[in-house]
Amino acid sequence: MTLTVLSVFGTRPEAIKMSPVIRELVDHPNEIRSVVCVTAQHRQMLDQVLHLFRIEPDYDLDLMTDQQSLASLTARVLLSLEPVLDQVKPDWVLVQGDTTTVMAVSLVAFYHQRPVAHIEAGLRTHDKRAPFPEEINRRITSVVADRHFAPTEQARQTLLAEGVPNATIQVTGNTVIDALLWMRDQVRHTPPDLPAGVAEAIDGMRLILVTGHRRESFGQGLERVCLALRDIAEQHPDVCLIYPVHLNPNVRETVFRVLGGVQRIQLIEPMTYAPFVRLMDRATLILTDSGGIQEEAPALGKPVLVLRDTTERPEGIEAGNALLVGTNRELIVAHTHRLLTQPDAYQAMATAHNPYGDGQAARRIVQSLLGTL
Repeated sequence: MTLTVLSVFGTRPEAIKMSPVIRELVDHPNEIRSVVCVTAQHRQMLDQVLHLFRIEPDYDLDLMTDQQSLASLTARVLLSLEPVLDQVKPDWVLVQGDTTTVMAVSLVAFYHQRPVAHIEAGLRTHDKRAPFPEEINRRITSVVADRHFAPTEQARQTLLAEGVPNATIQVTGNTVIDALLWMRDQVRHTPPDLPAGVAEAIDGMRLILVTGHRRESFGQGLERVCLALRDIAEQHPDVCLIYPVHLNPNVRETVFRVLGGVQRIQLIEPMTYAPFVRLMDRATLILTDSGGIQEEAPALGKPVLVLRDTTERPEGIEAGNALLVGTNRELIVAHTHRLLTQPDAYQAMATAHNPYGDGQAARRIVQSLLGTL
């Protein structure tokens, strides 16, 4: 008997985290028929990762439109995936994380009575509006899913507390560590080119890498973050800040208005994964509201200041790898200054135990699915 596994994803972070699993699925050709479908919720950034990891989708729904609303995207995923499910007839539908694609795919798979396996299950902030809409996407997916691949023991305990049967949960570690460690080795062996001007800007400087794109921070929250970044650049002449700016117009308007032309802050276009890993590996400190980077940075020994008020990844906070600073201008500046000027404080965060995995999550996930043959 051959197990048919349909992997569905739509954004760059999903593609990065799914790629090790897809490689592992393909490594079992006699037991598994691997089918890949992309919704292309984020077209450009998704395509970069597909090319990098040499993933060729069997189905490309190409659903991204300008200024798409969450409701319209959800509706298009539901309608577009139906014929794919009818053709593929998967034994498992595999989804990852917390995007609108994940929630909608899980729902339509349920309608078609196809089992759903959820990678990175059990993460919660317990605030349904933060992160928005990801918290609710995760909760809905957990209700629908038949197999839950929890990245940590804490995530497993969260699922158990919500009534998810223990037999359906497996702690695997996070697949982002699998992808990161593989890419780190590639980057160190053959460094990819950086965007124009970046190598020169960071030469001899301490690098702070910044990402920020969460919907709940749009407007005043993101503006406060940008003002804090400007303060940091002014206070620390030996520091260069690199900010790959998300393509969302709500992000770009604020970031370019507040930070455009500020000395030692470089605003660049979103990067492909390989040069981004090169910058993470080179960075002194990372400021981010990204969930994935909260997991990746500790694997590289990089302290993280989390530009959010809550996080569904509390393990890094508890281990000491990361610190919540929200969008508070004074708090961001103060903690950045502390880490840049107090070596003991920096080392305590940089050397804290990484709670997110050992690089073997994909193998555990595929073995679990094979156990259902």
